[in-house]
Amino acid sequence: MFHNIFSKKDRQEEYSKKEKSKSKNKIIVDHREKNSLIPSQLIQLGHEIEFSQLEIGDYLINGTVIERKTVQDFISSMLNKRLLRQIENLTNLDSKLLLVEGIEENNLYQEANEESEIKLHPNSIRGFLLSITLKDKIPLIFTKNSEDTAKFLDVLARKKPSNISLKLKRRPLNEKEHIQFIIESFPGIGPKTAQKLLKEFKTINNIINASEEDLKKVIGKKSEAFRLVKREFN
Repeated sequence: MFHNIFSKKDRQEEYSKKEKSKSKNKIIVDHREKNSLIPSQLIQLGHEIEFSQLEIGDYLINGTVIERKTVQDFISSMLNKRLLRQIENLTNLDSKLLLVEGIEENNLYQEANEESEIKLHPNSIRGFLLSITLKDKIPLIFTKNSEDTAKFLDVLARKKPSNISLKLKRRPLNEKEHIQFIIESFPGIGPKTAQKLLKEFKTINNIINASEEDLKKVIGKKSEAFRLVKREFN
């Protein structure tokens, strides 16, 4: 009896394998998250996990740093002011996210009174949440549980990585990154444009000395930003 390799079921299985292979991404996870269910759930969703000691946040996905808090942890870290330091660290990053997990199982405002003898008014929490989103400009997401959190991270991991600016990197930059950092400081020049210029001209001197016509071929109208720069250098 011959096996029908063209059966609908086999084609579907083959397609599923290919899709999982294409969507498999490495997610950097802080070592303190090993006791969480999320890393194993991400593996089940087809992602590769690498545990590391992250200076900021709990997950690093496609250049985005995610700080994950359970409802209880959010309240306790708010009370002991640890959350303030973590938020300050996040504000220095281009792409970040604060994720509060467990709203299906816990009442955010009820937990404020149960976790500590300090009575925290619900409006204090609301005000703090508004401050995070409006003042600190940190996107905030609430998830039902760990499974819901893993699904959010799964969607983020499958998105095409965007160009990351180096203006707010906290670690020491290597030579190439340092050059990109300088180019990004020119008026109207972002990370994507800086990378195009570096790829074409290799050095800052070559960029400065390039004709406006050559610059225009690479970055279009943004080449006009270099007129003032050329005057400064000449």
